[in-house]
Amino acid sequence: MLELYQFEQCPYCKKVREKLTELNLDYICRNVQKGTRKRGILLTLGGQDQVPFLVDQDKEVYMYESDKIIEYLDKNYG
Repeated sequence: MLELYQFEQCPYCKKVREKLTELNLDYICRNVQKGTRKRGILLTLGGQDQVPFLVDQDKEVYMYESDKIIEYLDKNYG
């Protein structure tokens, strides 16, 4: 299962959402606003306070940076 930690307004997150849609992948979208519990989960999982952050639970992959995420999605799901 893919999970995307993101902000709706973030242009980098938008690029990743568009790639997920293009590849017709199911994913859970986690909006992480500052001061929320989900923000704490983001920090626990990845150690950084930035988005987008992709979790691929099936492959135990955790990654930041939209371009790297898109490259990963193309390579593994494209």
